[in-house]
Amino acid sequence: MLFPLTNSMRRAVLRWLSLLRVCGVPRAQVLLTHHPRYADLTPMQYAEALAWLRRVGMVTGNTASEAALSAVPLVKRSEGDEEERRKVGEAGERALLRLLGGHRLPHVRHVAAESDAYGYDIEAAWSHARPFHLEVKSTTDPTRLVVHLTRHECDVMMADRDWCLAAVLVGVEGEALSVVTVDTRWLMSAVPADRAKEGRWESARLLVPVSAMSPGLSIGARALLRREQLPNRPVWGFAGSTALLDA
Repeated sequence: MLFPLTNSMRRAVLRWLSLLRVCGVPRAQVLLTHHPRYADLTPMQYAEALAWLRRVGMVTGNTASEAALSAVPLVKRSEGDEEERRKVGEAGERALLRLLGGHRLPHVRHVAAESDAYGYDIEAAWSHARPFHLEVKSTTDPTRLVVHLTRHECDVMMADRDWCLAAVLVGVEGEALSVVTVDTRWLMSAVPADRAKEGRWESARLLVPVSAMSPGLSIGARALLRREQLPNRPVWGFAGSTALLDA
C-alpha cells in the first residue's frame, strides 16, 4: 500500500513502476539517476523506493509484479486524442484571427493555411516593416498551460527575432477566453538538448510556468494586443490573468 509513503517517495515508487512496464531494473535505474526529467529526486530516494518495492513484494528480481503494474495506468495516445488536439488547435487559430481582425490590424495572414513549412501559424503587423510571426498553441484547460513544440518550430524560433508563441484558451463556443505570450528565452532554456549526433528530439511537451507568461501579445516593447484593453480573469495560475471576452 502506498499511503504510508511521503510525497517524494510516492513519486519515486510510481516512476519505478511506470518504467518497469517497458524495461528492467538496471535500465530503469540508469534513467532515474541520470535523466534530467527525474532530477527532482536524488539517487538515494530512488534507491529507497526500490528497496521499499522489494520489501512489499511489488518488485522481484528485475521486474515488477503484474499486480503492482496494474496500479499504474498505461497511457496510450489514440487517433481520437490526436484528432481532438487538432480541432482545438484549429479553433485557437481561428479565434486569434478573429481577435486580431477585431482590433483592425491592417496586416493579418494565416500562413498555416498555406503550408506547415513556415514554423509559425499567423503573420500579423501594424505595418509591413516589422511583422509578428505567431506560433499558436491552443488548449481548453484553464488550470495549466501545456504546449507541444516541434523541432521545426524550435529551429525557426532560434533564428527569427520576430517569432513568438501565443497561447490561447479556447471556450466552448470556439472563442478566445485568454491569450498570453510565452517568453521565448524560457522556451529556449526548456527545450531538450541533443546529447549525441546519432539522435535528436523532434517534439517536446512543455509545462509553462506562470513566470514565463505575459498577458496579451508582445515582443519586447512591441505589442499587437494591448493589455489594458483586456479584462482580467484567473487562469493558468494567474491571480488575475488577461481574459478575452466576446472575441
